[in-house]
Amino acid sequence: MRRLPLALAALALSMAAGAVQAQAPADSTMVKLIRGLIQSGALNKDAGEALLAQAQSEALAAAQARPAAAPAALAQVQPGDVRVPYISQTVREQIRDEIKGQVLAEAKAGGWAAPNETPAWTKRIRVEGDVRARYESRYYDMANSNIEIDWRSLNSGSGYDVNSNTNLALPALLNTREDRKHLLRARARLGILADISDSTQAGIRLASGNDDSPVSTTQTLGGGLGKKNIWLDQAWLSYQPAAWLKLTAGRFDNPFVSGDELFSSELNFDGIAAKVQQPVGDSKDVTVFGTLGLIPLEYSSDNAPSRSQAKMSSENKWLLGAQVGASWKINSDHQLRGALAYYNFRNISGEYSQPCALYAGADGCSTDWSRPSSMQKGNSLMLLRNIALNPLDPANTPQPQFVGLASKFRLANLNARWDSKVAGGTDLRIEGDYVRNMAYDKNAMWARAKGGIMNNFGGTGGVSQADFRSGGNAYMLQATLGKANPAARGDWNVLLGYKRIEPDALPDAYNDSTFHLGGTNARGYYLGGAYALDKNTWLNGRWTSSREVFGSALSIDTLQIELNARF
Repeated sequence: MRRLPLALAALALSMAAGAVQAQAPADSTMVKLIRGLIQSGALNKDAGEALLAQAQSEALAAAQARPAAAPAALAQVQPGDVRVPYISQTVREQIRDEIKGQVLAEAKAGGWAAPNETPAWTKRIRVEGDVRARYESRYYDMANSNIEIDWRSLNSGSGYDVNSNTNLALPALLNTREDRKHLLRARARLGILADISDSTQAGIRLASGNDDSPVSTTQTLGGGLGKKNIWLDQAWLSYQPAAWLKLTAGRFDNPFVSGDELFSSELNFDGIAAKVQQPVGDSKDVTVFGTLGLIPLEYSSDNAPSRSQAKMSSENKWLLGAQVGASWKINSDHQLRGALAYYNFRNISGEYSQPCALYAGADGCSTDWSRPSSMQKGNSLMLLRNIALNPLDPANTPQPQFVGLASKFRLANLNARWDSKVAGGTDLRIEGDYVRNMAYDKNAMWARAKGGIMNNFGGTGGVSQADFRSGGNAYMLQATLGKANPAARGDWNVLLGYKRIEPDALPDAYNDSTFHLGGTNARGYYLGGAYALDKNTWLNGRWTSSREVFGSALSIDTLQIELNARF
């Protein structure tokens, strides 16, 4: 680009020469200009020397053809005038084409311009996102229990004192009887995807959300018209060394095929995932696939206990997942997909601590780390702390407690989906998902808790093992008629589904936050529908009705009406 001003000056002078004809000495300004262009590299040496010779020859010929006019012309020259020799049309066009070619070559090499073309980097970057506006109302039965503890709130503080001699206040309780109507809510997500090479991709996505909940990015509006939160929803890198294998690391979409009674549709996973997919046979109607995931759920603090010289050892929580499956395109109207998965949630169960003398200034207890950082509701919970009593005043020793998961979780998950066409080509999708917690053991839970289980008892009001109620199974069934994912104007669907999730079938932290307002120990039905108003713009609604499986009464109905758009 340093050559561009000089090149443009040469072009302007060459155009002006068509109107100005004057005799010049052999070492004229034009000759010097062409020599300067050659020396700077703006003109190719061979082409420049040809132009130089032609300019000298034409200037000499012009001077010889007008000998009588020279004195008069010279007499009219004033100090400061620039004398430019005549340049023919052929020479002017040659100079123009030479300069144009070199300027465009430098521009293309620099990546900042090319004819009818955008810079190459813009072809590797894609922006995508979606926006949703929601109307929501929640309806509670007046017969519901009004002593449902907000366990997440209890665990987030310094512990709830269970000694009635030193604490008469109730723990934080969930609303179970007062309707919440006419909530206006919104969700916004914006992602950037980069094709770094043919084999490597990267992605970043931001999303809204009331808090750091892993299962929802929906933000409740209001709040005095204050600005809303933005969270890092995804950040990942993927590498595909072969057509059948893809490796992803960071924070990414759910890599497994599953129902939302197990994993929420908005749940993202941290860690590393490997996915394989390979067609079978020449027809490629059958495709097998598999996924392995190493997912860190929580790392223990580097500095716990914070006020103790002796620090705790590393206690990390993991999800190890493996899934295999296949899809079969029977014909153009019928397709079947099935998958079998195993999920091992390691080190997430509660552990009863060693005796801890909090009254003497101990900074926490040995198993405080085992309380879950994320939870909704439904799982059976146990007290974690073995609090030593003050021998000088045992009855009045404060006993601040945390709770942890009473059950272990090793899940077998079977997922199936059937897609077909009915009634003249209308899409019909039937899908089911079943979960079995193979680690569920009522007796082992009670032994692990040392009898300190806190919830999921029967209706007798007892707190004994005989009155304890739980289960390790969950399933979901759903039928959708019409386009499952409306995209074109006029697309529509209606759906009907049923779920049953026993208390300890799965960790309650990660499933759909709408059904029963999240968690386990829930059963009920839901129905809804959607209609596309325009391209990638659709209206949908859903009614959910649910109640408890075991224990205290808790019935919740939810109405949601949404306007969605994606880009």
